[in-house]
Amino acid sequence: MKKLSVVAIGIAVLGFASSASAADMAVKARPAPPPVIAPIYNWSGFYIGVNGGWGNSHNCWNFDPAFVTPAAVVLAGDGCRDRSGGLFGGQIGYRWQAGQFVFGLEAQGDWADLSSTRVSLLDPTLSTRVQTDAIGLFTGQIGWAWNAALFYVKGGAAVTNTDFNLIDNLTGISLASASATRWGGVLGVGFEYGFAPNWSIGAEYDHLWMGNANNSFTVVDPRVAGVLNNRISQDIDMVTLRLNYRFGGYAAPVTARY
Repeated sequence: MKKLSVVAIGIAVLGFASSASAADMAVKARPAPPPVIAPIYNWSGFYIGVNGGWGNSHNCWNFDPAFVTPAAVVLAGDGCRDRSGGLFGGQIGYRWQAGQFVFGLEAQGDWADLSSTRVSLLDPTLSTRVQTDAIGLFTGQIGWAWNAALFYVKGGAAVTNTDFNLIDNLTGISLASASATRWGGVLGVGFEYGFAPNWSIGAEYDHLWMGNANNSFTVVDPRVAGVLNNRISQDIDMVTLRLNYRFGGYAAPVTARY
């Protein structure tokens, strides 16, 4: 009887041990959950957006008056002036990303309110006025991305639409006017941040070199009848805030490296 009890107890112990071992094996056999891979922002794709901000136009006038001598025509300077005003417009472009480098092409157009009027230094009864009402930029970009943050530089061509006027101070009547579409160069820097899927916000600074514009005036007023033409140089500084929507996927997976 004692032998049977010992045998029974032994079988029970072996059965319990076998069940525990099987349970351990079942637990160990469960696959581990895959690691969570955080997506990284991908700047590649077409985008469209709006911008607005502030601009400053620096203009210098030079007149070619009838100070004619047998040797040459004297060029008379009429001073420089600055005028600040608002900017509002939009942009469209395409970017592609290679590693942390981002390359892009962009076209931007802005309505502008940059107008300055100043009493002429040559004749205080007259005033000169320069008004820039439109600005266009056609640029290439190269940038460096830290996930959803992008720093870039840009450069290319700039175009402005500018009106020039010579005004009688007593009557306010324009005695002479000219309009010119001017081409120059632009260089700028910017920072952009992707704050939501496909959406980014940024700030940008641009400097435009518009060179010199020669304008011919035909005036019969005796005070300016001797004016043959003038030359106006122009530089523009722009600071804008930008909001872009990018078409395409939000992120790209992280590539594992071993």
